[in-house]
Amino acid sequence: MIISFLFLFFLIFLPLLIENSKKNMGETERAYAPGNFVSLSKGLVHYRWFGEKHNDLVVCVHGLTTPSFVFESLAEYYVKIGKCVLVFDNYGRGYSDRPKGKQDKEFFINQLDELLDKLDLNKEKFELVGYSMGGSIASAYAARNPDKLKKLTLLASAGMMHNLGFLAKAAKVPIFGRFLFLLFYGLLHKRSTEKERKLISSVPNIVERQQNELKFKGFLPSVLASITGILSSNSYEDHMALKDVNFPILAIWGGVDSVIPISCKDILISWNPKIKNIVIPLGTHSITYTHAQEIIKIVKSSG
Repeated sequence: MIISFLFLFFLIFLPLLIENSKKNMGETERAYAPGNFVSLSKGLVHYRWFGEKHNDLVVCVHGLTTPSFVFESLAEYYVKIGKCVLVFDNYGRGYSDRPKGKQDKEFFINQLDELLDKLDLNKEKFELVGYSMGGSIASAYAARNPDKLKKLTLLASAGMMHNLGFLAKAAKVPIFGRFLFLLFYGLLHKRSTEKERKLISSVPNIVERQQNELKFKGFLPSVLASITGILSSNSYEDHMALKDVNFPILAIWGGVDSVIPISCKDILISWNPKIKNIVIPLGTHSITYTHAQEIIKIVKSSG
C-alpha cells in the first residue's frame, strides 16, 4: 500500500520534476542567437531583421511549437522582392522569456503591439503574416488594428479548426488532462518532428531545432497555455470584424495538411467571401519551409 502510494505520488509530480531538470533560457543560450532582444512588460523578446529597413515592412508571427526560425527562408524570399521582414519569438518559444499564465488572444496581441511600439514601428503600415497559431494571432491583431495594415496573409492558419491530437484535447481537462499533456507531449513532439526528416526543407536543421525547444524550461507549459488559451476558441468574431477592411487578405493552405485540414478553407470562405484563398496541392502543415518559394510567388501575384 505504501509503495503504491509512493509510486502514485512520484507519478503525479513527475512532469514537474522533468520540467525543473531542464535548462533555463538565459544569457549563455542567447549568446549565439541571431538578431536582437528587447525588454517588454512580460520579459525579453528575441527579434530579427531581414533586408533593408527602409523597404516595405512585413511582420511575421509564428505558430504553436516552432519559433521564428520557421520563417528564415520565407523571409529571404520576401527580401528578394524588395521587402523588409521582422520576425520574433513568441513568449515561451525560441530565445524569448517564458512568463507563466494564460496565453490567450490578448496575451499575444499585447506582445506584438509592445514590440512594434518599442521598435518605433507603430507609425507605418505593414503587411502582417501569420502561420498556424500565428494566423489566429495575426487575425485578432488585424481586427483590432485595421488602420495599421497594408495586407494580411494567413499561412495554414488556425482559428477555424485544428487537429493537434489526443493530448491537445486532453489538455483541456483540468488536472488529469494537463498532467497527461505535460508528461507525454514531449515524446509526441519528437515523434511528429522526426517524420519531417523526409521533407525537403529550405530551413536548415529544422527537425533538430524544433526538438531543441524541449530542452528548455517553460516551453511545454507555454504550449499548454496556448492550447487552453488562444487555440481553445475560433477566430469567427475577428473575421467578422475584417469583412469591411480596406486592405487585402490572402489565405494559403496546404492541400494535405493534417493539422489544419483543408476544410478550414470553406469555413473561412463562409465567414468572409472576400478573402482570397489559394491551395498548395501537396503542401503539408510545413509549407513555410517546404514551399517558401511557392508562397512568395502566390503573394507576389496576388498583389
